Amino acid sequence: MSGGASIRPRQWQQHLIQLLRRRLERNVALERDLLVFAGPGAGKTLGALLAFRAMEQEVRLQRFLVFCHRTSIQEQWQKAARRLGLSLQAWPCSPAELAGAQGLLVTYQGAGRQLEALQAALVPWQRLGCLAIADEAHHLGVDPEAPESTAWGQTFLDLTGCCRLRMGLTGTPFRADNLGFCSARRQRVRQDDGTVVEHICPDLTVEPRDLIAQGDVRPLEFRFQDGWVEHSRDGIPDRDVSPLSAETRESWRARNLRRAIELGDASGIGQQLLIRAQRQLGKVRLQQGNAAGLVIARDIDHAQAITRLLQEDGNRVDLVHSQDPAASSRLQAFQQGTADWLVSIDMCAEGFDAPRLRVVAYLTTVVTRSRFLQGITRAVRMTPELAAGEPTPRHPSFVFAPADPLLMGYARSWALAEPYVIQPREEPGEQNEGGGSWRGPQLPLEAVEDGAGKVIRLRTPELPGFLKRG
Repeated sequence: MSGGASIRPRQWQQHLIQLLRRRLERNVALERDLLVFAGPGAGKTLGALLAFRAMEQEVRLQRFLVFCHRTSIQEQWQKAARRLGLSLQAWPCSPAELAGAQGLLVTYQGAGRQLEALQAALVPWQRLGCLAIADEAHHLGVDPEAPESTAWGQTFLDLTGCCRLRMGLTGTPFRADNLGFCSARRQRVRQDDGTVVEHICPDLTVEPRDLIAQGDVRPLEFRFQDGWVEHSRDGIPDRDVSPLSAETRESWRARNLRRAIELGDASGIGQQLLIRAQRQLGKVRLQQGNAAGLVIARDIDHAQAITRLLQEDGNRVDLVHSQDPAASSRLQAFQQGTADWLVSIDMCAEGFDAPRLRVVAYLTTVVTRSRFLQGITRAVRMTPELAAGEPTPRHPSFVFAPADPLLMGYARSWALAEPYVIQPREEPGEQNEGGGSWRGPQLPLEAVEDGAGKVIRLRTPELPGFLKRG
């Protein structure tokens, strides 16, 4: 097979090929599921297809079935398959089209709606060695006590029962609802306090800091806008103020963040953050002329207000949201377009690939670790053309956000692989507004003591000395 013959797998992709080979040689039912944790820009899509192609050439597998969470991601899978000379057919398709394809591509939602038709179409594949690939596998929650609430996970299990291997790919291997998910191995661990919890254990982990050191993705530098937040009620004088970065009370922390992202006051935290983000994008464009920024907004009204502000400053802005029927086409146009900023609510997280994104402004009240990391890592991707003109480590991208203690904590560890801990159901943790556990800020004193209106700067990860630029 000549297609993609010149593509040399990265080191972790070679390890993945070896992992699949060992699993197929052992042919142990309990080892059928495997999870790959690799951050954005690692090459998960291409790595999974390279692994299948290697197993096909060794006559260990003959077909592959790809599940993804959005139709907008399907084109990326088909493009990668074409690079490798693989035929990947999107569902629905005719029996003749399916018979001539090596792979079938479905969405989780589409598979659930047409489960019986898909099961019938895949009957001939039961005699063949088939690899199931779950893109962003953390969406496939498993809850034996309420299977109807995790329909995507159950659909995946129903359709892949005959597959030789089931491989999950994820850049954020955790969930906010304390559930496990498909293709993920769970290991019981006793903590120091005697509590027994379960860890989700990826079979192959590719940490963002390793990708940064190898030059495969960009590092991120963070600019957290601090300030004092004042709360008042209509008709009632109220001088209740609280420092954004140092607030330890959860209800006040959440209230501060809601107020901080409001745009009514030009001197407020939200607008100051946007002003600084625009200035930073201007500096980045001196190196990368087509660089663009992404603003993650709270809701449609908030996104529209941000769009107007950016346009008033002379920016070309694309606004996308899930209620816009043309959202997918707008995203595709932005990837190769000329807009300065992309404003979105929930459309630019997993799978969205736009290497021109170099600045992210995080202006939403969603403070789960997964959503924050999914949003900010849109700005880490590289292309061979960009890499050819940059040193290693690459030029950084920039994240601007309110100085919320939770967000700053996530920023300090974004480049590290932390275990997803599933807590016992009989001992639920105290939940914050975004679904995580609140333990107060775990910040260095210099961050907490910054004065009102200051910008708290975090540069992560800490790279080895020989990799740092002077």
